[in-house]
Parts: sequence; C-alpha cells; structure tokens
Amino acid sequence: MSLALLAAIIIFVLIFLLRMPIALGMISSAVAYLLLKGQDLGLVANQIINTYYTNYVIIAVPLFMFCANVMNSGKVTDMIFSFSNALCGRMRGALGHVNILGSLIFSGMTGSAIADAAGLGKIEIAAMKSNGFDDEFSCAITAASATLGPIFPPSIPLVIYAMLSGTSVGALFMGGMIPAVLLTIALMIYVAIISKVRNYPRGPNSSSAPSSRSPSRPCHPCSPRSSC
Repeated sequence: MSLALLAAIIIFVLIFLLRMPIALGMISSAVAYLLLKGQDLGLVANQIINTYYTNYVIIAVPLFMFCANVMNSGKVTDMIFSFSNALCGRMRGALGHVNILGSLIFSGMTGSAIADAAGLGKIEIAAMKSNGFDDEFSCAITAASATLGPIFPPSIPLVIYAMLSGTSVGALFMGGMIPAVLLTIALMIYVAIISKVRNYPRGPNSSSAPSSRSPSRPCHPCSPRSSC
C-alpha cells in the first residue's frame, strides 16, 4: 500500500470518527491523495467538469429527491398506504404485507431507500405497533422493504451508474424490475410465515365492514292510508 493511499484512508477514518460530514471526508481524503501523488488539482477538476458538466442524466437525481419531498409533504404517502391496505388488508399479518407493497409502489416514484423509510416508514411503523406487531419486527420489515427503492425503477443509484459507465438508463431500469418483484415476493412470504408463527392479526374482515345501505325499518300493520 502506497503512502498516499494510506494517508487518504487515515484522513477519511479520522473525519468519520469525528462525526463530520461524509462528503468532507471524501473530498479531504481525495485531495490529500492527489497532493501526495504530485497531481495537479486543477487538471483533475477540469477533467471532471468537462466529463460531467454536459451530462444531463444526473439531473434526474435531484428531481427524484424533490418528488419524494413533495409526496412526503402532501397526502400521497397516506393514499399509497390506504391503497396497499385495500389490496392485502385481509391477510394474516396484513400490515406487514401492506408495508412491503407500499414500499414497492413508493419506490417506483422516488428511487430512494431513504425517502421510502422517511416517508411511508413512519406511517407503517406507527400502524403496525398500534395493531399488535412487535417493535423489532415493525422496524426490521420497514428497513428491509425500503431497500426496494434503489432496485425498482426509477432508481437513483442506477441513474448514477448509467452516467458513469455510459450504460443505457432504460436497460438498467428494465433489469431492476424482476429482482425487485422477486424480493417483494420473498419478503411477503417471510411476513406470512412469521405472522403465522407469532399469530399476528389480520386486517379488517369484509363481513364487518359498514354497509352504505340504510337499515331496514320494521314493517308495522298497514293503515288504511299507507301500505307496507
């Protein structure tokens, strides 16, 4: 291991231990490495700007983040949770399945695991706790389902990879669909097994749903001016 690489690693670890921003650690370690190697920082900056300044694919990343913040501020997350609950709310461990399905839908809008955990995660964990689910299981399944965000398109990591490698964004998005669906099915099978073992509650039964029809009134003896 060269001295420059060792110095870069030490600087990065020190900044991480001091709880400073990770971005500062990455920049500082990279600058230290280039200085010890005798590289011109101006040429490196010029190369990066010429390579990525005209690459408009990276614009999708802040737009995805903006979309996630807008949906978190509005009622979109509540609507996604209600829609998922309507689809699989009568299964054993219903809210666990709702958690996974809602994360899959939400990841198709944001492409970020952090946005999924911060948006739907708070609603899902609170709902699962109030319906008798363990705290550990609620947090674990929320964290696991949030990983669907970087896999299911549109995915921020896939966009960044396409920008750096020149790969087709559409091809990467198509390649992420099947793994995300398989992961969703695997998580739902796991939730079904754990819910059966721990006897987690089902969702609302269709027979107990309130009817929109008005209750029928008892029929009284007919009077001469009225009929039953």
